[in-house]
Amino acid sequence: MRFKISSTAITSTGARIINSEQLAQTIARIADEKKADDILVIDLRGISTFTDFFVICSGNSEPHLKAVAAELSDRLRTEHQLRPLSIDGVPGSQWVVADYIDVIVHIFTSEKRKLYSLEDLWSDAPRSTFVSAGT
Repeated sequence: MRFKISSTAITSTGARIINSEQLAQTIARIADEKKADDILVIDLRGISTFTDFFVICSGNSEPHLKAVAAELSDRLRTEHQLRPLSIDGVPGSQWVVADYIDVIVHIFTSEKRKLYSLEDLWSDAPRSTFVSAGT
């Protein structure tokens, strides 16, 4: 059983504390910088008891999924001293999930994303499409 303890990601190393909304936006920005496609942030606060946000994005190949997941892990660790509670899936499965407790990141190939359709499952939740600074 999993308990959601707080809506703030806290670090023990004196790093700047980042709340769940800031974390979701930071994850979306990092995914964008790694050229992930169709980045969507779903606000689950008030709807879900297990997390505050989903960040869903697509990669165009298995190596791309791996690169996006690795970049997220590296940058969140170095910039915010945050490590995921767990990372499940491998690029070969065409779906990688990184659990940062307050934010769960789903990185799919386009085909798997359509198949599982998490956007439809959480259709009652507020969402924002991440707009790249480069567009």
